[in-house]
Amino acid sequence: MSKVHVVRILIGASLVLFLAAGTGFLWAQADSQQNDQDQSVETLKVNVNVVQLFFNVKDKHGLLIPDQTKDDFEVLEDGKPQTIKYFTAESNLPLTLGMLIDSSGSQERVLDMEKEVGGAFLNEILRDKDLAFVLSFDVNVDLLQDFTNSTRRLRTALNSARINTGGGGGCGGVPGLGGGPVPCAGTPKGTLLYDAVYLASHDELSHEVGRKAMIILTDGEDQGSQLRIKDAIEAAQKSDSIVYVLLIADRGFYGLGGYSGDAAMKKLGGETGGRVIEVGNKTEKLKQAFNQIAQELRSQYNIGYTPSNPKLDGTFRRIEIRSKKGYKVQARSGYYALAPR
Repeated sequence: MSKVHVVRILIGASLVLFLAAGTGFLWAQADSQQNDQDQSVETLKVNVNVVQLFFNVKDKHGLLIPDQTKDDFEVLEDGKPQTIKYFTAESNLPLTLGMLIDSSGSQERVLDMEKEVGGAFLNEILRDKDLAFVLSFDVNVDLLQDFTNSTRRLRTALNSARINTGGGGGCGGVPGLGGGPVPCAGTPKGTLLYDAVYLASHDELSHEVGRKAMIILTDGEDQGSQLRIKDAIEAAQKSDSIVYVLLIADRGFYGLGGYSGDAAMKKLGGETGGRVIEVGNKTEKLKQAFNQIAQELRSQYNIGYTPSNPKLDGTFRRIEIRSKKGYKVQARSGYYALAPR
């Protein structure tokens, strides 16, 4: 199978401005011809002062709770009650989805499984007005397919992902060039996970409106990113994106006591209104995880309110949605009060 041709360019001003010296970041733009016209996307136009929240409601067993009403919830911003302006139990808004696939050396035995099941998920979840993109990360961050509603293109992009360890075995490396704290020869030189989340959030999803989600297939181990998990979470929050992490860890690759990727991923999922789903290296578990995500994305509630604090000063505002019936609410932890661009 021929590889998808990619043209690598230095990442643009977004990351260069974020970093004092941005060396080694490469962003690959998929060179696919746009032969068929993508469907136009319906956008949601609301007052810029309205905060929009998409969330799920679950019982103590984790089962989704339908048929809740506006009066079943209360919303607090920085501890202060807010007036809910609008509410819907079903959202027909288009879904904008980013799929990020880990193609570092640690994923060598599970990458084919991820491609197959991930492609089937995209076939199932995407509707005519939805958009998705595919990005891979290893020693580089590569955009394999930009926004499209063509599942054929998306599957082709997924299948083009290849294990990339930077072509070398030694320990160490150059931070930011896919290097970093690599323990020994034969292991990957880098996994730019946090950088990939930042780029997917800032350069892709931040320009979209409506319902946005990111699905990351990874073991959660970052090696060599110039950004930190804090930066990745902040970028995802600023883009209003829900992050799901499918933790696909071939534990045998790390040896006893060598795996520690789950903690940061739980923070990333929890702070953005998504979550981590443990998959291991089992195909059936991966299928079940994708099914759970599909159900949650299609069973979201949507609340909107005008903040009692009208200042658009860029500060982080912590949000809490409470169920008056005692159900668990799965929602992002807050938002940044940014002025419109």
